[in-house]
Amino acid sequence: MAEIKKIVLGSGKVRYRTVVDIGYSPKTDPVSGEVIIDEATGKPVMKRNQLTITKDKRKEVEAEVDRIRGQKANGTLILPNELSVGEWLDRWLAKLAEDLEVTTINSYETTLKPVRKKLGHIRLQELTEEQVEELRDWMLTEGRVRPRNGQRGLSTTTVDMALGRLKEALNRAVTKRLVAINAAENVSIPRRARKAERKARPKVLPWTVDEVRIFVAGILDERLYAPLLLGLMGLRPAEVCGLRWEDVDFEARTISIENTRTLMNNNEVVEKEPKSEAGERDLPMPALLNEALRKFRARQAAEKLALGADYVDRGYVTVNETGEVLKVRHLRVEAYRLMALLGLRRVRLYDARAWCLTYLANNGVPDHILARWAGHANVKTTKKWYVKPGVEDLRGAADTWDGLSEAPAGT
Repeated sequence: MAEIKKIVLGSGKVRYRTVVDIGYSPKTDPVSGEVIIDEATGKPVMKRNQLTITKDKRKEVEAEVDRIRGQKANGTLILPNELSVGEWLDRWLAKLAEDLEVTTINSYETTLKPVRKKLGHIRLQELTEEQVEELRDWMLTEGRVRPRNGQRGLSTTTVDMALGRLKEALNRAVTKRLVAINAAENVSIPRRARKAERKARPKVLPWTVDEVRIFVAGILDERLYAPLLLGLMGLRPAEVCGLRWEDVDFEARTISIENTRTLMNNNEVVEKEPKSEAGERDLPMPALLNEALRKFRARQAAEKLALGADYVDRGYVTVNETGEVLKVRHLRVEAYRLMALLGLRRVRLYDARAWCLTYLANNGVPDHILARWAGHANVKTTKKWYVKPGVEDLRGAADTWDGLSEAPAGT
């Protein structure tokens, strides 16, 4: 047992103190958290770790020393550190950035902004479940930076994502033995909050088949007819904007999804390959699309000829009259303009994807083909998030049920 000293405070109060050696560990850079390497030996620089224990009674000090030595022996001892929640999130994200795309890391950063605002200053080892619950309640009621339609709280989906990322970061901290437990592990959104949001949120279903037909017929003479058809075919907006003419094979009547152009923070264009291997896919072109793309390419050739050297030819499909590549935002604004012009319900451009996959599913396309068409590795993703049958889609089930009224065979 280490020497236990008796200390008399100025107030006359007696306390007992000792220092316990708890081994050695690599020194780390206080900013990056990276292990410091000795240039001469190529090995980590080690530091001696000690814990100072101060208690009111000698027996309390002895019990704490026994506890620490026991945890050290069985590998469960957590060394004290001064890391804040914000500092740990910085380190965690920096490590993730080695394997994740810049847009994914950016989405993580955006999702974690409320966490940083409310918990970032708190010492990681002092974070409690109650503080995470307070964060959750604040996000649900006051978390929106700019109130929308009088609502100050964030959506339950956004709060779910923030809690999910925080749980991932804290799980890693547990693995690294920076904290003993994940303070966010058992924090979730109350069912009543989800139910209240569902009741308050207006339901916007994807277009019906008739609405799509009105849209297709109504935009036939529009310049961006072909790119908008690509969206109705189920391509993501970023895939439509990233498609190049070299990806279009008119002879084989196929398009190759190998490139995307997406917006980060609603202003910075990021061009990259599809997020996953499943996202890279070849799709056959329906006859309607094949014809539309041929006409659009001819139109672009005429525009290039008319504009001459001022035309910017970068080889993309979705461009304006001068050849400048359109952003997802431009495509969205044009789609909304045409919806209003045709008197159609305004739906998100991305919802055209849900309509397409629902339509294909309703018309008997097998699940594995549906997932491949959508660019999903797992058909469960396609069916859970993108196949959204409406009332009219269920009409066939009602007709089948009506069969119960038929007289039994042989009567």
